[in-house]
Amino acid sequence: MSIKKEKYIRLTLSYLVVLAMVAIILYPLAWIIGSSFNPGQSLSGSSIIPENATLAHYEKLFDLERSNYLHWYWNSLKVSIFTMLLTVIMVSLTAYSFSRYRFVGRKNGLVLFLILQMIPNFAALIAIFILAQLTGLLDTHLGLILIYVGGQIPMNTWLMKGYLDTIPKELDESAKIDGAGHMRIFLQIVMPLAKPMIAVVALFAFIAPFGDFIIASILLRTEQKYTLAVGLYDMVAKQFGAEFTTFAAGAVLIAVPIAILFLSFQKYFVSGLTAGGTKG
Repeated sequence: MSIKKEKYIRLTLSYLVVLAMVAIILYPLAWIIGSSFNPGQSLSGSSIIPENATLAHYEKLFDLERSNYLHWYWNSLKVSIFTMLLTVIMVSLTAYSFSRYRFVGRKNGLVLFLILQMIPNFAALIAIFILAQLTGLLDTHLGLILIYVGGQIPMNTWLMKGYLDTIPKELDESAKIDGAGHMRIFLQIVMPLAKPMIAVVALFAFIAPFGDFIIASILLRTEQKYTLAVGLYDMVAKQFGAEFTTFAAGAVLIAVPIAILFLSFQKYFVSGLTAGGTKG
């Protein structure tokens, strides 16, 4: 077999694999979008291209008298935005400390973070529920935010630290010679250079609470305080009111803020994600 023919076969197989992966990913997405425009509430007759497309389900979601969807959407945005901001601040400070300073317990702290990132939040649901009840944070968005932030610190600290280790420490030393203090070096020198990894951490910190169901369903008790995942589940879990096509419409709209955030951070995302794998 000639080299040219062998390259052609490899290229063809590569395209076939890519097309298969694209079909696997896009088909469920196209089906749920088509279902959101399908009349009625049953998914049995839904199709990717509905015959009698309607916007009735979207209209119902935005009708405050018929649905609490906008309340749930606002709750999810609020929780996700505050989680993102607090996570970026906490992770930046923690990772900078581990990257730039040598102190007692540093290695043990990194090992502890490595172990903690292997344990999912829902593994401690009972402890989380009791702690929230004892501190008065049950059925509050503040309690939910604190849990999300705490759960994201270990993994993101490792990612951020790996990226900060690639930033030359000579820049810090030059700034110190010029009279800059620790906080000024952190804010004006290191953080601007760490924008790609900050974008990665921010995106991860926003997406996780926006789509979380397990922890939110345990802590939130009032329908007005539900997040999107809990509210949409409640919509289809009702015994006599399973509104599956309305659920599909609500699920489609969930992707809007995530897509906007991803497109905004896209130029930083790839470089930050790949560079964050460096360990030091």
